[in-house]
Amino acid sequence: MPTTEVEKSKTHILIEIIEYLPNSVVTKTIIRKTTGNVSVIAIDTGETLAEKISPYDTFVQIIEGQAELVIGEEMNILKTGEAIIIPAHTPHAVKANERFKMIATVIKSGYDEATLSI
Repeated sequence: MPTTEVEKSKTHILIEIIEYLPNSVVTKTIIRKTTGNVSVIAIDTGETLAEKISPYDTFVQIIEGQAELVIGEEMNILKTGEAIIIPAHTPHAVKANERFKMIATVIKSGYDEATLSI
């Protein structure tokens, strides 16, 4: 699904630049660079992001609602204003027991080639 960055040099209210869609996960890219990207994601009640493993650290901040994040074997409940770092190479999944919006920031710089080949 193609996404475009939001307009630069303009003030944005992040919880307003993305809307919930019934039974859906909606993603809007804030900025995308080779060194990482920032996205806003709205997840409707009952939806999930399947377990995956990223080769990069991901910073997640909840900007509306409450999310359930399982990182490795540990379940974390994050509420509005709370954040967590998902370590690189760690299995993680996201579940919406209620709808929520989050910012996900992936940092790709700082990893050497040996790390990327894992």
